[in-house]
Amino acid sequence: MAALPQLGLRSLTGPIPDKTVMWVAVSELEDPTPFLEGGELLLTTGMRLTPANAAGYVSRLVGRGVAGLGFAVGVIHDAVPGELLAAARDQGLVLLEVPRPTPFIAVGKAVSRMLAAEWYEDVTRAFQAQRTLTRAALTGRDALVARLARLLGGWALLLDPSGGVRHAEPASAAGRAAALAPELARLRRSPNAHGQDSPSASMALSLPGEHIVVQRIGLGGRPRGFLAVGTRAPLPHVAHTIVGAAVALLTLQSETPRSGRDLRASLAALLLGRPGDAPAAPRGPVRVMACTGGTAALDALESDPAGARCPALPLEGRVAVIVPDEVSGAVETLLAGTGRVGVSDPVYPAARDLPAALRQAEDALAAAARSERRVLRHSDLPGQGLLGLLEPGPARAFADALLAPLRREGLVETVRAYVAANGQGEAAARALGVHRHTLRSRMRKAAGVLGRDPDDPAVRAELWIALAVASSGDGAIGHHGDSQSPTP
Repeated sequence: MAALPQLGLRSLTGPIPDKTVMWVAVSELEDPTPFLEGGELLLTTGMRLTPANAAGYVSRLVGRGVAGLGFAVGVIHDAVPGELLAAARDQGLVLLEVPRPTPFIAVGKAVSRMLAAEWYEDVTRAFQAQRTLTRAALTGRDALVARLARLLGGWALLLDPSGGVRHAEPASAAGRAAALAPELARLRRSPNAHGQDSPSASMALSLPGEHIVVQRIGLGGRPRGFLAVGTRAPLPHVAHTIVGAAVALLTLQSETPRSGRDLRASLAALLLGRPGDAPAAPRGPVRVMACTGGTAALDALESDPAGARCPALPLEGRVAVIVPDEVSGAVETLLAGTGRVGVSDPVYPAARDLPAALRQAEDALAAAARSERRVLRHSDLPGQGLLGLLEPGPARAFADALLAPLRREGLVETVRAYVAANGQGEAAARALGVHRHTLRSRMRKAAGVLGRDPDDPAVRAELWIALAVASSGDGAIGHHGDSQSPTP
């Protein structure tokens, strides 16, 4: 309320405290409190105020938590009634005199501008803090926790799933971990029978001279750890936002299994067809597996000796895993316990072959979902035996020549969906997430650049073979046993 005197408002109860005004309300009711929430600056002309009811009026406002009372003079009363002023002083209510030239709407606009400025300041502070935390996170989680403690002006503790201290800032804060241990149980609860997360993702504790907030780290299931922060005063809203940003960064770090973390970053580029700078990759033949198990799949891999050898990449709705061929059976079983699994044919982990293997795994995963099978290998999909009869060189040349015009026009995925739907436009449009008219327009364009009609079954058969050859890569065509040499 400190800016309000600019409007000519005069405090009659001493210096205006640094008090937050949530809104401005105007009322001439003898008891306006049923229509207030607390935190308002209430404006009135005192239409119904009398010497007898002044003390009760002030008492009701104080009980409701009103931030202050603005009394307009020169309208009903020439001056603020003495009984009202005495009651305000006795009960600790801020009382402002509003001069006759100052309309109530001007006061409302001033408070609105103040609130907007405070909101912008909070957003700016939160944004700057998030950038600071992100830079700290690049150095490591300990640096992130230290930076968070400094931003909040308090202490911060990073705890492991059992409640043990991973990092304390300052170091003396480690002694608070023992007191928090009994409170962590409700944050460890597993998802309920419907697979929903427990609602207890955070908790707040108020102790003498200290306010503590604890949040769990992790996306669901068992927590990856806990973050506890403590300050002398309750955290304001912007501070909760900053703590949430820290938890998000710590969750991002913790959801990446420690084994193979650096390898995953480079293999992600290979799987997605973007080789990057000298990515590391396993030696020898591998299979790519696509699994719907999510976090449970990552946990299973990290806790199993065979799975720990397998870099995994979380993608939208699935996890892609690169598995050395010699442990593929064990990892299939491991992942099948967490969700459906699609398995590619063996390939050598070259920049050209891994994206094709990922597509094979995803195709097998989609087929597994349709057939309600737990695990499905790409080689077991209908038609894959045919590819083994083709000579690699001529088959690749045929596929490249047929698909070249579609690639130039960006129509390969449209034609792939149309062929997979056996020429059914509605089904292909749904698979692509486009309107049927959009699909029809694209297919007319595809027919034009191909110079042939995709509605002809023979043409669709040729397109299916070409798309299958392109998806499979050279390693899946004419491959018999392990006699193939590694792709250079």
